[in-house]
Amino acid sequence: MNLLLSIPPTSVILLRTGEHITLVLIAMIVATGMGIPLGIIMSRYPKLANPILLVTNAVQTIPSLALFGFLITVPFLGGIGKRPAIIALILYALLPIIKNTYIGITQIRKGVKEAGKSLGLTPLKILFLIELPLALKVILGGVRIAAVICVGIATIAAAIGGGGLGVFIFRGLSTVDNTMILAGAIPSAIIALLVDWGLGWLENNLTQTDTKKKKNKQKVFIFLFAFVSLIFIVFSLINKPQKQIVIGSKNFTEQIILGEMIAQQIENNSNLTVDRRFNLGGTFICHEAVKAQEIDGYVEYTGTAFTAILERKPVSNPNLVYGEIKEVYNEEFKLEVMPSLGFENTYAILIRGEDAKQYNIETISDVAQYTPEWTAGFSYEFLAREDGYSGLSKTYDLQFAQQPKTMELGLMYRALAEKNVDLVAGNSTDGLISVLDLYMLKDNKNYFPPYEAVPVFNQETLKEHPNLSPIIQQLSGQISSQEMQQLNYLVDHERQSVNKVVEDFLNEKNLT
Repeated sequence: MNLLLSIPPTSVILLRTGEHITLVLIAMIVATGMGIPLGIIMSRYPKLANPILLVTNAVQTIPSLALFGFLITVPFLGGIGKRPAIIALILYALLPIIKNTYIGITQIRKGVKEAGKSLGLTPLKILFLIELPLALKVILGGVRIAAVICVGIATIAAAIGGGGLGVFIFRGLSTVDNTMILAGAIPSAIIALLVDWGLGWLENNLTQTDTKKKKNKQKVFIFLFAFVSLIFIVFSLINKPQKQIVIGSKNFTEQIILGEMIAQQIENNSNLTVDRRFNLGGTFICHEAVKAQEIDGYVEYTGTAFTAILERKPVSNPNLVYGEIKEVYNEEFKLEVMPSLGFENTYAILIRGEDAKQYNIETISDVAQYTPEWTAGFSYEFLAREDGYSGLSKTYDLQFAQQPKTMELGLMYRALAEKNVDLVAGNSTDGLISVLDLYMLKDNKNYFPPYEAVPVFNQETLKEHPNLSPIIQQLSGQISSQEMQQLNYLVDHERQSVNKVVEDFLNEKNLT
C-alpha cells in the first residue's frame, strides 16, 4: 500500500492551513483587544482582579472539546462553523493576556509613576507613556503564550465544522490513518513554532534600548507589514462567496462518504454549490445543526433516530420505525426524512477472528460465557443510547471483567486487533472489519432495530430549492450493504480519496 495515497493534495492542505490561521488571527485580535483593557482595569481596581481571574481560570479548566460542544447550543454565539470556534479560542486566549497585563503594570515601581505625576502627566498619559511601555515585554509574553495555545486548540474546531487542520486529524483518527493525522499535526506544529518565534522576535525588538530600537525600527515595520499582508491574503483565500447548500456528516468514514455523495449529486445535477461540513461529531450535533439550519442536510440511520432522538424503545419492524420518524421529524422538527439509500448499517458486535475460531463463537449469546474474563470497548454514544450497551447487556446477560473502555470508533477496531480489548460495538458496513480480520457476531435475539440510511433535510431548504428533493432521491435504493462496505474499504484500507471513490461510484451508477 502506498502511504502517499492518503496524503491530502497540497491545495487542500494550504486551504485548511489558511482556515487554521484565520481562526487564530481573528481570535487573537479580539482577545488582545479585550484582554489588555481588562488587565489595565484590574490594575486600577484591585478588587476586580480576583473575580476576573477566577472566571478566566475556570474557562481554562474546561476541556476544549467540552467547551466547543457546549457552544453548539448557545443562542446567537453558538451553532456550528467558524463563529463558535472563534469564540472558544477567544475564551482560552484571555487568561494569559489579562494576567500578564495586570502583572506587568502592577510590578512597575511606584516611584516611577510618582515621577510622572510630578511632571504634571495625567493618568492617561502615565498609562501610555510610562506603564504600558515598561510593561510591554510582559504583555507581549502573554500574547505570545495565548497565540501558541490558540494554534493547538484550533484543531478541535473541526469537530463543529470550523475547518482548519483538525479536519485531517479527526479524519485520520476515524480511519486509523497516521499519515492523515500527521498531515494535520505537522503544519499545526510548524505554525505554532513560527508564531512563537515571530512574536518572540517582535517582543525583543520592541523592548530594546532606544539606540537599538532605532536600528531595528525598520525591521519591525517590515515584519508588521508582512504580518498584515498575510492577514489579507488569508482572508482572500477563505472569504469566498457563501455556499448555497451546506451538507454535514458525523465523524466516521461511512458518513463522510455519504455526505460527499449527497454533495456531488447536488453539484452534478443542479447549479447549486455545496459547502461540506463533515466530521461534526455524533448524532445529536448533526441533529441540532440541521434543525437550526446550520447545515441543510445529512444522512441519518432510522434506528438511531428512533431510539436516540425520539427516545423510543427499540423495535425490529423497519416500516414502523421509518414511518414513525418521518411523521415526528416532519411535525415536530420541520425536517424531511427521505427514502432509504438502499442499505442498513446496524451495530456490529465484533471479536477477533482467531477468538471466534478458538472458542467456536457465532452469536452474541455464545460470547456471554466468556465476557466475565474479557474487556469491552464502546463509543461514548453507544454507552449512552437506549439501543446501546445497557439494553444489550440485559438482553444477552453480558458481564465484563471491568467497566467497558470508551474510545472513538476508528480506535476501537485497532484496539481490538491489538488485543487491548476483546469485544467492541462497531458498524456492520465498516471496511476495517475484513482488513483487521474481525468477526461479526450474529444478533440472534434481534436486539438491534433497523438502521436504514436516510437523507434528512431541513424543510425550509427544500422549499427554497424545490428541485433539491428529486435530485437527492435519485440516490434512493442505489447502495447495497456490500457496496457500502466496499466504499468504506477503498477509503479505509486502500487509502483512496473520498472524492474519487464517490465520483467513481456515481459514474458506475450512471447518476452523473
